[in-house]
Amino acid sequence: MSTPTTDPIYLDHNASTPLLPEALEAMLPYLRNEHGNPSSGHIWGRRARDAVEKARGQVARLIGCAPWELVFTGGGTEANNLAILGTLEARTDGRRAVVLSAVEHAAVQSPCERLAKRGYTVRTLPVDRTGMVTEEGWRAAIIDDVALVSVMHANNEVGTVQPIRALADRAHAVGARIHCDAAQSVGKTSVRVDELDVDLLSLAAHKFYGPKGVGALYIRQGVPVEPLVVGAGHERGLRPGTENVAGIVGMGVAAEVVQKKLTDEMARLEGLRAALLEGLTRAIPGLTALGHPVQRLCNTLNVSFPGVTGSSVLRHAPIIAASTGSACHGEEASHVLAVMGLPAELTRGAVRLSLGRLTGPQEVERAVAALVEGWRQARS
Repeated sequence: MSTPTTDPIYLDHNASTPLLPEALEAMLPYLRNEHGNPSSGHIWGRRARDAVEKARGQVARLIGCAPWELVFTGGGTEANNLAILGTLEARTDGRRAVVLSAVEHAAVQSPCERLAKRGYTVRTLPVDRTGMVTEEGWRAAIIDDVALVSVMHANNEVGTVQPIRALADRAHAVGARIHCDAAQSVGKTSVRVDELDVDLLSLAAHKFYGPKGVGALYIRQGVPVEPLVVGAGHERGLRPGTENVAGIVGMGVAAEVVQKKLTDEMARLEGLRAALLEGLTRAIPGLTALGHPVQRLCNTLNVSFPGVTGSSVLRHAPIIAASTGSACHGEEASHVLAVMGLPAELTRGAVRLSLGRLTGPQEVERAVAALVEGWRQARS
């Protein structure tokens, strides 16, 4: 008779994903022998520069833009800050209003708060109980004084996918730019800048099986952006400092791999997510799924366990690696669930389960058993 395994089950892919073996192998030469500075004119520098430009093309193909429209950054947070603060700094038409959604990540909220302290008008779009921005809200907020609209593509906690194309149409109709934080959606669903019609879009490599500490910002050709840091001409002068060659190479390979497997992986994860929800619902009366029932990421399942707190369920299910909200906020109450207008008992019991390459049918089966037992112990 086999002994049940106690290996941990990783259901926190929205916080970070494991590095692809292909990405690691591609990075190793630039951590060992290929030590050239991409700005140097000799052979070592040229090889490093070629590696960076190859990766730029790989990432560009993932989102359907031209390579020269991509600027590498130190991650998604930096990309968001550059998009928001840099765009507002570059505007010369006197517009002083910014629009964001109520469910944005802190990497968008915080730069907008900084703008508010500088005298900008910041408007927050309300969301409904599924986490979707309301049409009534965005039509009222996106008007002729708006310089920039910044709305995430998909929410990191509940997985709801926002109507970015409709928001882009509205923004452009009133003369505003639109930025989209796509860190959580790239690699999990199709993200094409021409289909979304955005002016700026942020990516983070570690959200799609690349290394941590590297990201990118798409800037549509002709959109003016001022750098946040000055000092040299790297990345078209928008991100000075010697490039993280190994990280950029890893990001490029990860982009290429996830693009090739995206359709199949989306279908696989949708099936596993459905099985996870079905197993939990069957065993736990009153379990509630949060977020939009259709317009959602394939890998994200946010569920509320009745009669307990989400953190207590996870404490009693120690083999489950999951979270009760954004990884950036630890044990703090989820602001996303709060602004969705959900009853307190639902927000208290919420747990985010995010699936990925490490998830298979066996992990789902084990996760159901562990979470059900955790819920029962939390109630006792």
